[in-house]
Amino acid sequence: MERNTFKENAKSEIDKIFAKIDEHEAKKDNAKAETKERYNKKIAELKSKKDELQSKYNDLVNTTDENWEETKKSFSESTEYFKNGFKELFTLFSK
Repeated sequence: MERNTFKENAKSEIDKIFAKIDEHEAKKDNAKAETKERYNKKIAELKSKKDELQSKYNDLVNTTDENWEETKKSFSESTEYFKNGFKELFTLFSK
């Protein structure tokens, strides 16, 4: 994938992730009592990683050619963390 295209897709991905965190936070009040604590904990965990993801995105935008592949991989791994977190939230919410 071309570097600029990857950056554009990364920005779109980060916007989606941040919106999903907000969306899930709004839903937390509808969670069943027994899962609410775990749900809140997972949301807090994801929110605490937002700054880290933003930092990785900034690194991606500003990286040199020689560090591109490593920075791209680091960003991709970070977005996977959020995707897995959202899956966990979905599972908790659907119980």
